[in-house]
Amino acid sequence: MRFVDEYRDPTAARALVAQITALAGDDEFKFMEVCGGHTHTIYRHGIEHILPASVELVHGPGCPVCVIPMGRVDDAIAVAKEPGVIFTSFGDMMRVPGSKGNLLKAKAEGADVRFVYSPLDALRIAVDNPDREVVFFAVGFETTAPSTAITLLQARARGVSNFSVFCNHVTIVPPIKAILESPDLRLNGFLGPGHVSTVVGQRPYRFVSAQYGKPLVTAGFEPLDILHAIAMLLTQIREGRCEIENQYSRVVREEGNPRALAILEEVFELRPHFEWRGLGFISQSALKLRSEFEQFDAELRYHVPGVRVADPKACQCGEVLKGVIKPWECKVFGTACTPETPIGTCMVSSEGACAAYYNFGRMHREAAVTLGRKSVTATL
Repeated sequence: MRFVDEYRDPTAARALVAQITALAGDDEFKFMEVCGGHTHTIYRHGIEHILPASVELVHGPGCPVCVIPMGRVDDAIAVAKEPGVIFTSFGDMMRVPGSKGNLLKAKAEGADVRFVYSPLDALRIAVDNPDREVVFFAVGFETTAPSTAITLLQARARGVSNFSVFCNHVTIVPPIKAILESPDLRLNGFLGPGHVSTVVGQRPYRFVSAQYGKPLVTAGFEPLDILHAIAMLLTQIREGRCEIENQYSRVVREEGNPRALAILEEVFELRPHFEWRGLGFISQSALKLRSEFEQFDAELRYHVPGVRVADPKACQCGEVLKGVIKPWECKVFGTACTPETPIGTCMVSSEGACAAYYNFGRMHREAAVTLGRKSVTATL
């Protein structure tokens, strides 16, 4: 395949759905798509509607913006309000609510907050403003962490002393393990994250099958990728296998990206523990700067409150991130909580499950109630 239309071919999709239906039979299966990008593909293209009733997809904690707890947002705002600081961030994080507002509100109140497309943009701002301190709000899984690492290597090589990073990079394996050990959810397998796997490869997931007896198939982000991965999971189960397979072989390699992994190892080390929204504190689940780069660590350069903040009682982002409930089961979904007025992070990010439901699946709840969850006809 060379063109995107080939990954959205209706004839091929119908064939895959027929295969999935035959493999599923009368049994019930629940698979978790770890990545928020998969969630958006599923609801944008109506995949949930064309699957048989016996196959259910639930979303997991694979949205890097969504898993940042409110206390870390408050820490970022505190740094942004420091005198002389230019605080830079990806666009999604600008609207993530803390306990007393977000970065956009801080900007409106006078803080110099700017959104950037990459950490290199933030470094460029630091070079252009040598009399100001520039901080980059680093967020993301292993997908985006290499770009932060490269930026820090450049900052050190160029001797840029007015640049620092507020590091909130997280790692993919610990939350998957936390999900597997959660008593709230029983899963038959996983759609493995495609973007993260381009960096880390397939090897880190071997524990999923070896220790927990669940299959995992790393999937791409087009409709046929998702359907193919589901068929691969069901085939494994029916054949009595439990393996880590790679559907996204056109991009993902078994060993990942060795150069990117080497850069991560050079710049970062694991934190002893880190708080995740909905999952609590998870050991060794996030990255921090090594001591060799401590001069670029915003948490050492500035006073960071570090106070743990509870989510609003009305918000159920934690349950959504764990796959325990669907977004429309949250009492404030689509009413008090919308993309324009988000209460929780899942409604903010472009990868958030609540945003996906709101933008592409507002009628899912009504369809489930009036027609039965899988009786709706949809076309790709």
